[in-house]
Amino acid sequence: MFVQMRKMVVTEGNAEQVVSRFGGEGLVEKQEGFIDTHVMVKKVRRGDEEVVILTRWESEDHWKQWEKSDAHIAGHKAKLGKPKPEYMVSSEGAVYEVKAVKTPKN
Repeated sequence: MFVQMRKMVVTEGNAEQVVSRFGGEGLVEKQEGFIDTHVMVKKVRRGDEEVVILTRWESEDHWKQWEKSDAHIAGHKAKLGKPKPEYMVSSEGAVYEVKAVKTPKN
């Protein structure tokens, strides 16, 4: 299994905009090898908010196919030259190879 992680920090009150964007229906769900996406918001009392998006793939090759797909590239090209949203403080990503998984024992 292979995981892509993206962490976004947004100004207070704007985490739901990121949740809507990454939690809503999209093209990635139709991509071969896609397992699921988890969109998580860090609990904070006030101040900047942190959203983490974990997308799980059957393999690194499946993830690479998505990254190189026409649909994925077109989505990024559509945003080219546009300013990032004012509420976006920072964004970073990383990829991981899953080495172990624990599941409930019944």
